Amino acid sequence: MTQPFLMGDLVRLKSAPPYIKTADTMPMLRPGDLVAVGSEGVVTAQNPGGYWTIKFDQGSFLVDSGYLEKATTEAEPAEPKP
Repeated sequence: MTQPFLMGDLVRLKSAPPYIKTADTMPMLRPGDLVAVGSEGVVTAQNPGGYWTIKFDQGSFLVDSGYLEKATTEAEPAEPKP
């Protein structure tokens, strides 16, 4: 099984989790709407259980891979779906 993301990948929040956990030394649960759906961030770490540390404009958060999708730029075409 391949990893869905690599460090440094640009990702987009595709749906809002009920709560979002900060990636601080002492993590806190925050409201899920703190980061808007469609916000883009950079993958900074992979964590156990399918969670990724994502650096958004609002800060760094631990996000389950089910809430993320790889973002594409205009210069980079979207990967075709099989």
